[in-house]
Amino acid sequence: MTSYLRRLVYTGLGAVLCACASRPAPPVKSYTLGMSRADYRDYAGARANPCDAEPRWLSDELTAVNSLLSRFLRETENAARPEAPEHEQHVALLQEAMKTLPPVLAVHRGTLAKLPECGFRRSGAFPEIARRGAELVEAAGTRLTDAPRTLAAAQRKEAVRKWKEEGPAREASARGNWCPEKPQVGQAVAYYVRMDADGRTVAHFCDGHRVEQVSGGEPQLIEPEGLSRAMRRRVQPKAYLDAAANFPPEEMDRHPDLVPAKAAEPTGTAAGAKD
Repeated sequence: MTSYLRRLVYTGLGAVLCACASRPAPPVKSYTLGMSRADYRDYAGARANPCDAEPRWLSDELTAVNSLLSRFLRETENAARPEAPEHEQHVALLQEAMKTLPPVLAVHRGTLAKLPECGFRRSGAFPEIARRGAELVEAAGTRLTDAPRTLAAAQRKEAVRKWKEEGPAREASARGNWCPEKPQVGQAVAYYVRMDADGRTVAHFCDGHRVEQVSGGEPQLIEPEGLSRAMRRRVQPKAYLDAAANFPPEEMDRHPDLVPAKAAEPTGTAAGAKD
């Protein structure tokens, strides 16, 4: 009887000690990113071991976060492509993720890292969850690390596209501001100068002449079509070359790559001498 009682005492004491040593499951946290939502638990933050969790619940939590990461990667892949129809939505989601996803990603990475220690690691869907989770964590981490460069590249592409698309309108506006209704051939008035990314410049004159110059090259005067011999005699090439050279640099319509940050958009001006 004494031996039997002793075993009961030891058994009860062991149960009490086990109950004291085990920690309650961490509270469920909900995370929303775009249209995705996942419930998860921060085991490391609560000093708990995911191996002590109910396997079915843990499987559901890890699968939910994996699904969220998969959708995040899919719905931000065109953040660097302004020409893509969904570009704006992808940029917005990437910007949101930059602010909110890193802590969730760190928790998910930590929980996945503990799975190899769990007795159920080879059961059910856990092998695939762990494999896929590792891939997604790495890919999502890279996406977030590259996000600033991705967004900057997207902004540059959009700025270049807009600059090219709106160039004719800016040129026409400058012509309307600085050229007379009926410009006279020989009046070397430069109203608009465009500078491309490679440094090539094209100066436009009210009478239809252009002065083109590649970076490091000599300027070339290009005359408009249809000039009569009498009109050509009125043209003084040096006047056009000088007007192009003296055009205010700050008024040039520069390629976005050549414009300092926060520079004002050129409005066009007139440079040259009227006969």
